[in-house]
Amino acid sequence: MDGRKGRLRIVDVYAQGCNVKERVMSRSSNAAVLEAFGSAVNTDHLGELEEYVAPDSVDHDPAPGQVPGPEGYEEMFATMRQAFPDLHIEVEHVMATDDEIAFAYTITGTHLGELMGHSPTGKTVSYRGMQISRFADGKMVERWGSSDELGMLRQLGLT
Repeated sequence: MDGRKGRLRIVDVYAQGCNVKERVMSRSSNAAVLEAFGSAVNTDHLGELEEYVAPDSVDHDPAPGQVPGPEGYEEMFATMRQAFPDLHIEVEHVMATDDEIAFAYTITGTHLGELMGHSPTGKTVSYRGMQISRFADGKMVERWGSSDELGMLRQLGLT
């Protein structure tokens, strides 16, 4: 999402094997799914994630204990929202191909609940991450990503 306008910005990256209209529609559809996914996380409507994630979706960089599919994302973000009730993910830069979206983001929140066995510190964090998501049939089917969890833990004074 563009932080100034609250909308995704798609940077055109090459595509082969389909016409321009198909590429634009595919990218627009995938961007809409990504935006809806982010909105569900930011508004704590995690039950909606099953609409945006394929049942057999694979997370190549899962959180510890994260199960596959939408249930894994729901559980992981529920845990994060318990630790950071005001959790917010702001997408800052987006690039897309026909079936993939890569983006950089910033996560912010106030540590008001247990996190990895640590009691709440009351401190606010802001840390960055990057992700690549692949889409098929209007749903996320694969994810690769990384966020600066060490930076988050340092900000909380937990390392």
